[in-house]
Amino acid sequence: MKFKRQRSQEVGVDLTPLIDVVFLLLIFFMVSTTFTRESHLEVELPEASGEPASPAEVRQIDVVINAAGQYTLNDRALVNNRRETLERGVKELSEGDSTLPFIITADARTPHEFVVRAMDVAGRLGFAKLSITTEREAESQ
Repeated sequence: MKFKRQRSQEVGVDLTPLIDVVFLLLIFFMVSTTFTRESHLEVELPEASGEPASPAEVRQIDVVINAAGQYTLNDRALVNNRRETLERGVKELSEGDSTLPFIITADARTPHEFVVRAMDVAGRLGFAKLSITTEREAESQ
């Protein structure tokens, strides 16, 4: 008996549904994504060229911050550099008078965090006369 050989069917993958799914995903991500354009700014910090302020006869709050981030309030060193300690010291020195000048003097190598912390304490306690001391600009020849 002679049997006819059946032809083998070619095995293939239908890509049409796959392409449809890819296009749907592409459309979904295009619609749901927000394209933000980031810009990088180059900032040159200002230099002070004015005359130094004359020593004031009135009371003031002097906050000196060294390169390690340690605070000194009116020539008295604080035990640590935590916000609560600084706030307590400023309250004690000002005796609740937030009209006093608040002067921050920081070392050039002081981390930004400690200067911002001192400014934040001044703002929380209501000080409006906030000053940051700088060195006088070197004369160029």
